[in-house]
Amino acid sequence: MLIEFSVGNFRSFKEIVTLSMEAAPIRSKGKLDAENTFEVDNMRLLKSAAVYGANASGKSNLVKAIGFMRQFIRHSPPQSADEIAVVPFLLNTETTTEPSFFEIVFQLNNKQYRYGFQTDNKRVHKEWLYHKNKRETMLFEREKDIYVLSKQFKEGHGLTERTRPNRLFLSVVDEWNGSLAGQIMQWFANLSLINASQNEPYKFFTFEQLLENGSLAQQIKELLRQMDLGIVDWHASRDRWTEQLLPPELPVELRKLLLDETSQKATIQTIHLVYDGENKLVNQATFDLEQQESDGTQKAFAIAGPFLYALSTGSVLVVDELDARLHPLMTRQLLGLFNSAVTNPNHAQLIFATHDANLLNNQLLRRDQIWFAEKNRFGATNLFSLVEYKGVRNDASYEADYLDGRYGAIPYLHTIAPFVAEVADGQNK
Repeated sequence: MLIEFSVGNFRSFKEIVTLSMEAAPIRSKGKLDAENTFEVDNMRLLKSAAVYGANASGKSNLVKAIGFMRQFIRHSPPQSADEIAVVPFLLNTETTTEPSFFEIVFQLNNKQYRYGFQTDNKRVHKEWLYHKNKRETMLFEREKDIYVLSKQFKEGHGLTERTRPNRLFLSVVDEWNGSLAGQIMQWFANLSLINASQNEPYKFFTFEQLLENGSLAQQIKELLRQMDLGIVDWHASRDRWTEQLLPPELPVELRKLLLDETSQKATIQTIHLVYDGENKLVNQATFDLEQQESDGTQKAFAIAGPFLYALSTGSVLVVDELDARLHPLMTRQLLGLFNSAVTNPNHAQLIFATHDANLLNNQLLRRDQIWFAEKNRFGATNLFSLVEYKGVRNDASYEADYLDGRYGAIPYLHTIAPFVAEVADGQNK
């Protein structure tokens, strides 16, 4: 379970900001307190968090920050001369040469861990790992090439000299079969990130679940049926490429590669009902998902697998642009899967960036589940929760107040009429 994530001096984040999944000590309307939170080790955590803000406010950069941390931990640069793909805050002369900051607090095997590092594109400057039972205990600390290891982190002893400046010590310990390091690596492997405006990377994942995972395949089909897409069934298959399936303009080398005996084509078909002139059911029609279904249907299929996989494994799912090409009622349904004791018994967590103001509803989200990203006049993003605002009642109209600018984090649009009139006047001369 994710407790909090912090980032600083990365892209639009100049100062350190923190997204907390720890439930605030508030009371909400109806069943939200019971449904939208869960208890672990005398601490209440949130099942979901929505991040709002204007375009270019930093919402996507928060997702990218989590993604960078996950990628750097799991895939450190393979060579000592390779640069680290980190981007500092570039709109201030003091931050461009300073390291970026990443820290995450999470629950693993009934223990709480705090892990983080500071890095620029050349080397890791600091790295640390703590665990907490009744009190917090240091497992290791690193400052450049100087390490302090506790007796409780025996798996790391003897490996500091094997850690290059541009690699994380935790990653090296995992490579040498460190038990705790391996468990932390697996936690990050289960942390999934989605840019929901893109289908292809996740469409294949859902395809594999339909083909290989029997129980999850049925859940995927049921979820897609509930989305009212006009589809009664889905079929997935692997087929050999044939000459007839390849476009004539395809390069020769690529054509040879696809026609190789080991190359297979992933086919996803949708089944629709066919009626006669008197609206009586007479047959079924088979469509090709990519060729004959809408962008919205393809999006729904692509994200169904990752969403249901997270729910089945109790893992963390981070989504950018959740509402892209989806009806507001569909995004509400997806959110409801996580904010439910019935469909989310394993305490999976959903963090998503969105513009869908329909979800700003006191019947759907607690105030501590609503977050805002807003840039100041110097181009730096601040991150804050609705629960930090004083005087906001549980029965307030969050959507109306947000769109009216009461909470900030909206675009301040100048009137376009004078500009249009000036352009039209210039064209008429």
